Amino acid sequence: MQRLHLNNIRLYLKNIHVNRKYLRIAGIVFAGLFLLLLIAGYIAYTKRETLLQHEIAKAKAKAKAAYNLDLEIGSAHFVGLSTVAFSDITIVPAQRDSLLSIKKFEVGVKLLPLLFGEVKLADVLLQDAHLSLTDINHIKNFDFLFKKKKDTTDTGTKVDLAELSNNLINQVLYKIPDNLSVSNFLLTFKTDSSSFSMLTQTALIKNGELNSTININKGAATWHFAGRMHPSDKDIDIKLYADGKKVELPFIERRYRLKVNFDTLSASLSKVEHGGGETRIYSSWGVRNLLVSQPGLSSGDIVAPKASIDANVFVGQNYVSVDSSSLITLKKITAHPYIKYTLNPVKIYELKLNTGWMDAQDLFDSFPQGFFDSLTGMQVAGKLNYSLNVFLDAAHPDDVKFDSRLRKEDFRIIRYGKTDLTRLNTVFTYTPYEKEGPMPPRLIGPQNPYFTPLDEISPNLKYAVMTAEDPSFYTNRGFVEESIRKSLATDYKEKKFKRGGSTISMQLVKNTFLNREKTLARKIEEVLIVWMIENNQVMTKDRMLEVYFNIIEWGHNVYGIGEASRYYFNKTPAELTLGESIYLASIVPHPKTGLYSFLPDGTLRPYLENYFNLIGGLMATKGQTPADSSGYGFSAVRLKESLRKEIAPVDTAVADSLMRQNDDDDAQPVTAIEPEKKPTFLQRLFGKKDSVTKKEEVKQKDAKTKLKEAIEKLRDDEKKKELLIDTAGKTRKDIRQEKRRLRDEEKDQEKALKG
Repeated sequence: MQRLHLNNIRLYLKNIHVNRKYLRIAGIVFAGLFLLLLIAGYIAYTKRETLLQHEIAKAKAKAKAAYNLDLEIGSAHFVGLSTVAFSDITIVPAQRDSLLSIKKFEVGVKLLPLLFGEVKLADVLLQDAHLSLTDINHIKNFDFLFKKKKDTTDTGTKVDLAELSNNLINQVLYKIPDNLSVSNFLLTFKTDSSSFSMLTQTALIKNGELNSTININKGAATWHFAGRMHPSDKDIDIKLYADGKKVELPFIERRYRLKVNFDTLSASLSKVEHGGGETRIYSSWGVRNLLVSQPGLSSGDIVAPKASIDANVFVGQNYVSVDSSSLITLKKITAHPYIKYTLNPVKIYELKLNTGWMDAQDLFDSFPQGFFDSLTGMQVAGKLNYSLNVFLDAAHPDDVKFDSRLRKEDFRIIRYGKTDLTRLNTVFTYTPYEKEGPMPPRLIGPQNPYFTPLDEISPNLKYAVMTAEDPSFYTNRGFVEESIRKSLATDYKEKKFKRGGSTISMQLVKNTFLNREKTLARKIEEVLIVWMIENNQVMTKDRMLEVYFNIIEWGHNVYGIGEASRYYFNKTPAELTLGESIYLASIVPHPKTGLYSFLPDGTLRPYLENYFNLIGGLMATKGQTPADSSGYGFSAVRLKESLRKEIAPVDTAVADSLMRQNDDDDAQPVTAIEPEKKPTFLQRLFGKKDSVTKKEEVKQKDAKTKLKEAIEKLRDDEKKKELLIDTAGKTRKDIRQEKRRLRDEEKDQEKALKG
């Protein structure tokens, strides 16, 4: 037993001896490496000035070769262990104005990250610098920034957006120094017609705190950036404000007709994560007393006292998204957005928005000032919940998904605000508006001899107009989701707002409660008013249709069916035939061109017969009129004789183009579809060409020649259309837009001929 104990002791001592041996070897290796590092560091330290000049020479050569820039540095040398000082730096693009000049520039890096290949700035000093951007006579001194470089490393593989975004964020944050001192850094931008200057008098980052004073346009305003700056820790919280006034962006207003100003803008970055094939960026943005004014948004200023978004941006290998954990806050209401854009293998657009249940009054109180003018002062009760879901696959745009719902719980209107939505239930005065201003007002009620109750309007007209404008009027709740969905698909494919989804309810609200301005604010206000009328039984469907027929435009200064039926046919609305009713339905989307439908003898132009067959056929399938193979009254329509002399001798193609022009921003006229020609009996039986087919072949031999002639005639007609444009009271921009629209119509017709 004692011998065993002695053996264990000997083994233990032997292990200690072995471990000491390895420790001595490790110590020798470490000491050797340390000595090598010291030697390398000494060599690098003694040779660093030479290395610096070598790198400067490489930078100059690269600037010249890649961007055609002349880079000059007066002097460059090391200060201390890791700081480089430069003086008299200039950058001048070849044959351009001087771009940049710096009197003094010092930059220091952190040593520890440098050992791992990461360049993190520790200290930056910048004094007396001028960055001058010019765009004179269409010549920019910064156009080299947009020059595409050949990527010799491109192997055809897709870019990983997650990796790219993570690397980009790190590069940006690492280039923000822990300590910054800037004085007299001038930024100017000059064009042929405007100029902008921003002088950073001082900008300091010290102990994680940012403070700056920036002079805008030679004393017009003084801005300040201030807040917390810990870029290495991905912790940033800053704000922008001005002394004694709002922060204004006059350059944006001049360039884009977009007026923007605010009291304070705040931005923060709290966290950046990377893993699982995704980069996640957690940030927040907020603004106080934001004012936005742009003709496409609203006719006046839009003011939001308080708005913010907690934006959690997730970037994957092939997508960028705003996650549903993000939160939008606008005064008293909040909403969770979800936006995702997938780039490949096919582009996919996704949009979701969900407010959750909220007090209805909070929603109305949170509308930005100037956005929904007619609803100002409205008091409501109950709860509301809005949700939106849009999904569009670029490869299959016709399958776009659209779901928009505003649900209610005990919702009711307590008091109307600026506009009483019930006023259409009684006699009221309607004042139509045109571009030149208000037209003579019309009294909508029995006191007006042209007013026509719904039961005194021909069923032919009621059915024809509803078939063309809103077939499901009596069953929908003011919106036809399928129509909106198809409009989205069409607009996406055409790359412009070409087709709308307006129902009769929406047209009624637009004409009676809102102005005719084509702005986003007006459109959203229209949708909300329609929802309130339809979902709170403010008006019956019959009354809505009655008012609609008595106010809509049917021609120049012709409003209401009582005036229209007498103007075109010298009849009462009850006497209108099927053909006359379909004609009147055809001009609802473009009422001012109504007379172009007729030839000088008072008959309709032949191309309209397809429209008659389409509308009449749809009415027949619903039992609203007997089936008819002779054009549903097309040939029997006659314009009253006294108007025939007012018809200008306009070419058929020109009249067709004018008829197709749409005065309404969201009408959706029905278009005829040519029936597919079926094979004959002989073709089906023997698979051979019959005599009729042979005759067709003879005709087809000249098809190309005829097509060429038709296209040439179409182009000549397009020139005639431009000569017919009425330029009275129109700006040059209006005339250009009308010419562009006419050319688009000509292109569409040319495609139709070729198709």
